[in-house]
Amino acid sequence: MNWDQIVGQQTLKTMLANSISDNRVSHAQFFVGAYGYGTLALALAFARQIFARENEGSAPKVEHLNHLDLHFSFPVFKEKSSGLSSHFADEFRELVLENPYADNADWSNILQSENKQLTIYAEEIDAQNQRFSLKSYEGGSKVLIIWQADKMNIWAANKFLKFLEEPPKDTVIILTAESSDNVLPTILSRTQLVEIPRIDDAEIDAALQKHFDISDEKRREIVFQTQGNWNIAQKLVSAEDVNSEFQNLFVLWVREAFQVKKKPQYLKNIVFWARNIATWNREKQKNFLEYCADMFRLALLQNYGNSDLVYRKIVTDGFKWDGFARYIHGANIEVILNEISEADYHLERNANPKIVWTDLGIKLSRYIHKSA
Repeated sequence: MNWDQIVGQQTLKTMLANSISDNRVSHAQFFVGAYGYGTLALALAFARQIFARENEGSAPKVEHLNHLDLHFSFPVFKEKSSGLSSHFADEFRELVLENPYADNADWSNILQSENKQLTIYAEEIDAQNQRFSLKSYEGGSKVLIIWQADKMNIWAANKFLKFLEEPPKDTVIILTAESSDNVLPTILSRTQLVEIPRIDDAEIDAALQKHFDISDEKRREIVFQTQGNWNIAQKLVSAEDVNSEFQNLFVLWVREAFQVKKKPQYLKNIVFWARNIATWNREKQKNFLEYCADMFRLALLQNYGNSDLVYRKIVTDGFKWDGFARYIHGANIEVILNEISEADYHLERNANPKIVWTDLGIKLSRYIHKSA
């Protein structure tokens, strides 16, 4: 990955490149932002320039992820009681080479780990400690990129903190995560934070024109829908209906919620609905929450006469979008979105998903009938 391959982010690219040429590279940096914004892509380009400054011939090795002094740690599930990233190195290399903007959901799909928790374990940190205690293969810097550093469990985080406090000579550590909320404050305090913003819409639009042959109308729709996320933009280009499963479940939820007021027996259907979703892996559940929040926001815009901003509507199985939108207004949108946010919070902290989804499903049946 080089700077020219990164979509947008020109200010950040210039800042990072200058820090290398001016010898101001911190030994530990934390790149925080959605992976679709280019968080990992920027980390890879940054590592490439560090190695290229010492030996220009090493740049292609970084681009193909074959540089012997470039190391990665990333979340995995335990296989035969071992939680080392190296057991999944080929799969990770394939993922990054194909799409350096990929996120945890993409990684989970590759590993087919829908019902498994992906984690960075303590033994992974021990293995990296051992690697970095040795001299570099090419006689220069060694770089460690920790992808999804927020997935370290507490034992891994404590071991990594010791590694961070006394790093081997000529070592550069780059942590990446979509959020720093679940990272130890002591780790944060020992890293230089680099916040990755969303990509400008104009840059997304230019990249779509460069890489895909699509109509102007579809391109504008994708730019609006992706909200600066290049990973999502790429998926939407070829998808017939990326969220068809989510759409069907959202419609089912809304319909059952409307019925509950007059027929309490429909609560049973919401319980079954919740149990179905609870069988998904956590990332898929969180993605569905995000989809639901988005649909409620769009319904609010529709209700308040801003239909030109509604880039997506539900048009399936007789669902009346305009009729539904009239029930989403200023008196209930805040509490609905707050409940979705609360559900996301509890899922992130490993609450029982059956309880979380049942609670959320039942609460909607009350809020959706709230008077404007």
